[in-house]
Amino acid sequence: MNIHSGKYKCTECGKCFQGNHALAEHRRRHSGEKPFECTVCSKRFTTSGDLIGHSRIHNGEKPYKCHMCDKAFSRYSNLNVHIHIHTGEKLYKCHMCNKPFSRGEILKNHMSVHTGDKLYKCYVCDQAFSRSETLTKHIRVHTGEKPYKCSLCNKSFRQSSALQQHKRGVHSNTTDELKQERSV
Repeated sequence: MNIHSGKYKCTECGKCFQGNHALAEHRRRHSGEKPFECTVCSKRFTTSGDLIGHSRIHNGEKPYKCHMCDKAFSRYSNLNVHIHIHTGEKLYKCHMCNKPFSRGEILKNHMSVHTGDKLYKCYVCDQAFSRSETLTKHIRVHTGEKPYKCSLCNKSFRQSSALQQHKRGVHSNTTDELKQERSV
């Protein structure tokens, strides 16, 4: 019996799907089509699920909680990755240097050390990056998105490191006072 019988097959990569809708969604990953747009920052997405996950950046929703440390995540996949911190599992190994990684995405980023490839290209200005996280941060320059908000003065930042630097510089006395109040 053919394991692909009755399934929908992608002509680009050969991956099979149970339904035509799933195949159509998958094909958009190959074509680069992004029909779903965020109403807050205008960032575009391939699937409605990706847009829903992204929208949680803006509304702060984190429905997925770790049962081991109560840390919360906006995406279920991020929770699954986080669990490996507690278990110590590193399921992904570099075939060139045998270095183990807890996430496939980290391994993919690591491979650029060996290849020098810059696989992540900005769709606005064509600048290329070796890490997806660097591209994500870069795109905020074009979109104006500032997802990291100071809880003390509501100023927003493109990167979490800029928010932390702001808090240390501008609110250092305030944060020390808050820590003292909490310990009382």
